[in-house]
Amino acid sequence: MPQTYKNIVVLTGAGISAESGLATFRAANGLWNNHPVEEVATIEAFQRNPEYVHDFYNEMKPELYGAKPNPAHLALSKLQKEYPGKVSIITQNVDTLHEKAGSNGVLHIHGQINQAVCLNCGQVMESWGEVNTETVCPHCQVAGMMKPNIVFFGESLLCMNEVDRLLQSCDLFVSVGTSGVVFPAAAFVQIAKQYGAETYEFNLETTSNNFYFDHHIMGKAGETLPKFVEVLLAK
Repeated sequence: MPQTYKNIVVLTGAGISAESGLATFRAANGLWNNHPVEEVATIEAFQRNPEYVHDFYNEMKPELYGAKPNPAHLALSKLQKEYPGKVSIITQNVDTLHEKAGSNGVLHIHGQINQAVCLNCGQVMESWGEVNTETVCPHCQVAGMMKPNIVFFGESLLCMNEVDRLLQSCDLFVSVGTSGVVFPAAAFVQIAKQYGAETYEFNLETTSNNFYFDHHIMGKAGETLPKFVEVLLAK
């Protein structure tokens, strides 16, 4: 491990939020919070029944609003604040636990539960309150055009231009609590490694794309990641 990395990129997935008590996005049975994914997380579902989809995300908001960051989130925030190099966080999670832990500039490639995007003007508004088919866009004043700012199946990920730049310039890539099976995020480690980054995987078990990771650290991220951060800061 070099003395200092210039650009550290951390990718986090459902596993890090699960340690704060939040359900993972897609369980083995194809359900998300007891709803079939196809009914609440596809663009077709939203076009077919926007009220139902809005209700689903509105019902999730209190749980995610009340969730507390765990030691893994806090460790990444500490690393971002105290490390001499640049530390960037990319997350697949729609919660705001990284922000609650004090991290800044987090790239939410799957969107955020506390945001809605206007399909008329494209502007994003933040709200932990209820958003529905009657909500008026605060920017263009058009009603009934707000969509949860969640990337549905069939939609492109957010922030990808910035993500690509980060992956091509990082010299340390760290994956935390992500399954490594959902593309294109599963390919992030491959891109980073191609450009010369050292790669670490933190997970409960090795993932299907473990070939691209130089180091595998198994166990709960809330236990393993703080130790890793302390080692980096000690350098």
